[in-house]
Amino acid sequence: MLPRERIFAALDFKRPDIVPVEYHPSPAGTHEHGEKLRDLWLQYPDDFGDPREIPMAGPAPEWVDSEGRYRELRRDEWGVLWQHLFFGIAGHPLERPLDDWANLDRFAPPPVPETQGSEFMQERDRALVHQQRYFLKSGWISLFEVMFAVRRFEDVLMDLASDTAEIHQLADLITGYQLRTIQYLLKRGVDAIQLGDDFGTQEAMMLSMKTWRRFFKPRFELLLKPILEAGAKAFFHTCGRGWDFFDDLVELGVHAIWPQLNVYDPSALRSFCRDNRVAVALHPDRGDLMTRGKPEDVRREVYRLAETFSVADGGAWFYVEIDAGFPFANVKALIETIGELRGL
Repeated sequence: MLPRERIFAALDFKRPDIVPVEYHPSPAGTHEHGEKLRDLWLQYPDDFGDPREIPMAGPAPEWVDSEGRYRELRRDEWGVLWQHLFFGIAGHPLERPLDDWANLDRFAPPPVPETQGSEFMQERDRALVHQQRYFLKSGWISLFEVMFAVRRFEDVLMDLASDTAEIHQLADLITGYQLRTIQYLLKRGVDAIQLGDDFGTQEAMMLSMKTWRRFFKPRFELLLKPILEAGAKAFFHTCGRGWDFFDDLVELGVHAIWPQLNVYDPSALRSFCRDNRVAVALHPDRGDLMTRGKPEDVRREVYRLAETFSVADGGAWFYVEIDAGFPFANVKALIETIGELRGL
């Protein structure tokens, strides 16, 4: 099988020729581990892209002071000013455009790339070349996370509870922008589009299901409709405990989920995914296992996940994201052990 065929087999719950794997090009990990990480990737290639195309990231010199301390200020496309103190790690917002609703009427979303012209044709050609061998997943389609980036988190929660007109206006603006982004990606060429919002704490949902179903579900239905109509796959990522809305994701037509595994009973999650034909990205714990564990712990966890989720039989793949702070021995154990399962 070609790598692209392997992922489609896993998504369709068919037995792939070898265990599928996806490497995420985390800037924090490539900056910390550099070429030795790329060498590992090249030795144990993945199914979503060529590791040679992943850039080795690092901070621009102007953001590092004379004592080597990194501090970057960056304003994103939504007008949020972020402060970053650790390269490649999500920062903290210093200025948000909608802490005052008085700014809402003049607030505008970022531009979406054109679907015509030479630049678009070049992007489409690159997508076609990629898909000749690799599976192409694109996008990061969020609602909730954009809402609490442009406005204080606690105010967003109060607005949702109060069902204010302003929070609906903001959500509709973001939904419209994300719809245009999805339409661009579909025209450019894509196998799957990644949606994602972190709705859970480590123990429960941040919102009541009544609120989630009233406010978010209809908007996700709008976002998923063109993806499903185009025959592309829809992936959904959520950190925290999201059991309560997983049935809704199935109803909406999501093909695969990328959950925070350590907040679920693995056997129950496996049963849910297989019973509902929803594939699952197996992302070994970054917060404890990869940071504070030992290589033998990492190896044990990879084999446990492979057995629990019957990854060799389809319906699952390994997702690997290397952060700063991972001992390289653990990184090596993770990638090599998955390589062993793949017979490489």
